[in-house]
Amino acid sequence: MPRDTKDAVGADAGGPLADLADLADLILNVGRLVRARTPEGPQVVTLTETERQVMRVVDLYPGAAPSEIARRTRLQRTNVSTALRSLEGKGMVSRAATNGRGIAVRPTERAAANLRVLRAAWAQELAAVLGDDLDAVRKCTHLLSHLEQRLTADDQGGP
Repeated sequence: MPRDTKDAVGADAGGPLADLADLADLILNVGRLVRARTPEGPQVVTLTETERQVMRVVDLYPGAAPSEIARRTRLQRTNVSTALRSLEGKGMVSRAATNGRGIAVRPTERAAANLRVLRAAWAQELAAVLGDDLDAVRKCTHLLSHLEQRLTADDQGGP
């Protein structure tokens, strides 16, 4: 989405900072549009935005401690604790004590089934829009994965 004026960081409309700002804007909006097309009903467990963020980390890092989930999501520890209690009540996560005083959080089979339904729906939505240009999809996925890794690693000393 090109801009005719200087943006907040002082980048000219056609400059590299404006291009990056445009990319961020598009990522946020496309995510919103995909989420708006997420199926609803008895086959899908409805989650809040915070619960979705927590579940993404739990799915990617099964056995993560609540403190690691908070760090990776950049959420307050109290908000993660609240989300975990709610997710546990919805049957989406299980928490178990580890050696010492730690807690390991794992997705349940219900969470895995929920994610399968969501991923199938998202894939169908995008296939209807993008067709079969899988090379472009893979390049975009690679770029966004790299971006996600760098953004989550910037205060952790690595990916």
